[in-house]
Amino acid sequence: MVGGSLRNLLLGDSCADWDLVTDGDAHKLARRLADKLGGFYAYLHEKASRVVVRFSGAAEDLVLDIAPLHGETLEEDLRSRDFTLNAMAVPLASLLEHLARSDSLKHTNLPLIDPSGGRADLERRLLRVVDTEVFHRDPLRMLRALRLARRYTLTLAPETEDLIRRDASLLPRVAVERIHEELYKILALPGALDALHRLDRYGLLAVLIPELSPARGMPQPPPHSWDVLEHSMQCVRYLEELVDILAAEPSVSFASDLLVTPAAGEDLAAIRKLLHEGEQQQIFRFADARSPRMKLATLLHDIGKPLTSTVDEQGAIHFYAHPQAGAPVAGEIMSRLGASTQDRRLAQLVAAHHMRPGQLGQAGAVVTPRAIRRYFVDLGPTGILVALFSLADHLATLGPQPRTLAWARHLSVVRLLLASYIREREKILPPRLVRPEELMSRLKLQPGPLLGQLLEVIAEAQADGVVHSREEALLLASEYLQRQTPE
Repeated sequence: MVGGSLRNLLLGDSCADWDLVTDGDAHKLARRLADKLGGFYAYLHEKASRVVVRFSGAAEDLVLDIAPLHGETLEEDLRSRDFTLNAMAVPLASLLEHLARSDSLKHTNLPLIDPSGGRADLERRLLRVVDTEVFHRDPLRMLRALRLARRYTLTLAPETEDLIRRDASLLPRVAVERIHEELYKILALPGALDALHRLDRYGLLAVLIPELSPARGMPQPPPHSWDVLEHSMQCVRYLEELVDILAAEPSVSFASDLLVTPAAGEDLAAIRKLLHEGEQQQIFRFADARSPRMKLATLLHDIGKPLTSTVDEQGAIHFYAHPQAGAPVAGEIMSRLGASTQDRRLAQLVAAHHMRPGQLGQAGAVVTPRAIRRYFVDLGPTGILVALFSLADHLATLGPQPRTLAWARHLSVVRLLLASYIREREKILPPRLVRPEELMSRLKLQPGPLLGQLLEVIAEAQADGVVHSREEALLLASEYLQRQTPE
């Protein structure tokens, strides 16, 4: 037994995925094991096969990945691995003998093969490379180092930190699919702000997303507490914290700094209840709000600011139209990181619309049914995520500064938006009375902006209760078209 599975057992973690090496034919051995154990055999690639064994009543399957030695000897195999705590092995017979007595190896005296001192590093909770060329052999290991450090609460050895800084520029050599998978694993862990700070500290963030580099040190006007880059990263932290408290049971109280008025507490409680209703209706999931794709979208929400930064004659800083400028850039970044079309679209929507809920809540503004409808016409159920993000953005803008009445207004707007969509969705987004094809056929139209305008006019009239049938909708469209046509 070798690698991460042995590491986990030595840490006292349960382990259902076993990595085994053999000096024989790995594929033949895997087939024999599958037959002997009544499991399933799978050919992974020319150097490894997998056996999956299902036990009645077990919470998870036992997975055995069997590979031949890398190199001539077991020690040569271990020295070719990434980190010392992954470069240990133990004879399978000895392992099984110890596990027969205990389900943990944490304090046992196993006959380890440990040429790089992995067990000592494990006991010190130290993550250290096997040699100085580890990242040259596979640059993805730099991201894996950060993930393992966070997953197992390890400290990176100083020489390992130096090597990551030295080799950060090599990361683009890695296939985008592998980078995507490892980055999402990092962001899937709680405490993503620490992960982003580490990526930035070692130069990896600038390699992954060079568009963020101009945001470093870029000042922002009051009431912002941080520059554009730090604000973007802090938004991820506040989103995690906000989602955690809103996902909690009703008996869990809110932090006092969020309760600037009695109404703010009522709105937070109502938002929590609405989100749980949305999850029951399957139009919202707390898992989506915590997902790596949402954290990436959050990080990229202000990516348009470096492109739009201006300073007026009075010295005031402005970022006019940065949401519109940022949306396509966010999409390009997500594509480069191997994100799916759905994930890319989420980042674009967050960048393009992240200011709308806050703007609806500006002092003296009245949130009209028409504004709510237009918001959800543009965003659909993603409007729930954008509304939640807008609250995190508000908190990350103020940072350690006290919350103000603007926070209370913002909460009331988000509560109204969520209540409208989760409880009155059919009222604000009634079923379409007429299809675009019908309009084109009846009114002799071609696809284009005018067709979209007509559909919007009909939808608004339907939401206002002015039209109720297909024929009334077609008549309204005809009248609108006549008014737009010059005499």
